[in-house]
Amino acid sequence: MGKRIAIIQGHPDPAEGHFGHAIGWTYEQGAIEGGHTVRTIDVARLDFPLIRTREEFMSREPPEAIVAAQEDIRWANHLVICYPLWLGTLPALLKGFFEQTFRYGYALDVGARSGKVRGLLKGRSARIIVTMGMPAAIYKYYFRAHGLKSLAGGVLGLCGISPIRSTLIGSVEKPSARYREKWLHEIQELGRRAK
Repeated sequence: MGKRIAIIQGHPDPAEGHFGHAIGWTYEQGAIEGGHTVRTIDVARLDFPLIRTREEFMSREPPEAIVAAQEDIRWANHLVICYPLWLGTLPALLKGFFEQTFRYGYALDVGARSGKVRGLLKGRSARIIVTMGMPAAIYKYYFRAHGLKSLAGGVLGLCGISPIRSTLIGSVEKPSARYREKWLHEIQELGRRAK
């Protein structure tokens, strides 16, 4: 039986002409070929404000677009998050999406007696796919992939999502079509296997 996959397209440009968009579409195509069911959340097309206070995060009801995204994430048993690296981490719009979406009562709970945070999204795995202009090895070893680690361990892991795998695609501004085709082939295969 196939997996239920929610692809979170985190590129903030709604124009859709970027390599990150091609990655999302290619993963979806591979997943469908592999017998999986896919829903896509295109963050750039959602209408939501940024959270500015603790009160908003803790108690205010999320906007309608975020409620729909929460339903897709709840439905899924595998998440795929695609985004370009901006200033060493994820774009602000995608960070704002996670702040709106992964709220207490939905993704996190705090024990009344213990005060310990408990993840409410257990039973889901994730694949994070990050594109960047620099070589991926420099981001991974010199910069220690701090932005990726923050999302994987500090957001997804805290919410109970496991295992979390990542794919770093560096030098995406290379003019070589062959280089991009190689990566798209690999992404399509990940989609087929829902990995």
